[in-house]
Amino acid sequence: MPEAVLVARNLTKRFSVDRPPAVHRVSLDVFPGEILSIVGPNGAGKSTLLQMLLGLLTPDEGTIRIFGVDIVRQRRKVAHLMNYASTDLSLPYSLSVRENLEVYALVYNLPDPGESVRNILERFSLQSLAKTKVGKLSTGQIARLSLAKALISRPEILFLDEPTATLDPEASAELRSVLREQVESNHLALVYTSHNMREIERLSDRILLIESGKTVACGSRDDLYRHFDCDNLEEVFLKSMARARQSRENGELVYE
Repeated sequence: MPEAVLVARNLTKRFSVDRPPAVHRVSLDVFPGEILSIVGPNGAGKSTLLQMLLGLLTPDEGTIRIFGVDIVRQRRKVAHLMNYASTDLSLPYSLSVRENLEVYALVYNLPDPGESVRNILERFSLQSLAKTKVGKLSTGQIARLSLAKALISRPEILFLDEPTATLDPEASAELRSVLREQVESNHLALVYTSHNMREIERLSDRILLIESGKTVACGSRDDLYRHFDCDNLEEVFLKSMARARQSRENGELVYE
């Protein structure tokens, strides 16, 4: 087993002394060549957790290390090893596909921006769209460009927040295929969020279920099936969330 590239321990974040923590003592590891999906209902703390893992939000308690570096204290040392993409992340619509990628190649200060853009256009089959303005792209093409933008810097860890939320089934399947290929060929560590249970089933190596900011379950798809005596992730989700709500007062960990 390779060493984890990201190690988070006992992460806690409070936004008010009058309310329970948004995230409470959540721990996780992410390994190279692995897709870890974070799943939970709205308000479960997924976005807060992602922001802490990205170093954009400081935890009140706990530690986050990327390649052994504490990102709370030394984020600049490892910032170039991470990237993020989301359906909410807008791209300049007046620029072409190539121009968008050229901007990001310069932002990331890549040593050979022209070659980096050519390579990423080829990797994501965007050559025929290189001169097309973003405003004329389909939602699936925009999603592909967003992913290309996030990967042009060759990060070791990629965070994707609901990347297929606006996509039709065909575009979603295409994006999943591209993601799996990138993870396997480049040993990319991917942290993924989605409400689409079938998508999570097809894509994930491990799944972290959270509810009310707490870990409910963490394991492979098959491990979760066995533990909760279910044959699909939607049943696992419903059963685990119901059990978590029942035991919320004592904060028990349902499974790990």
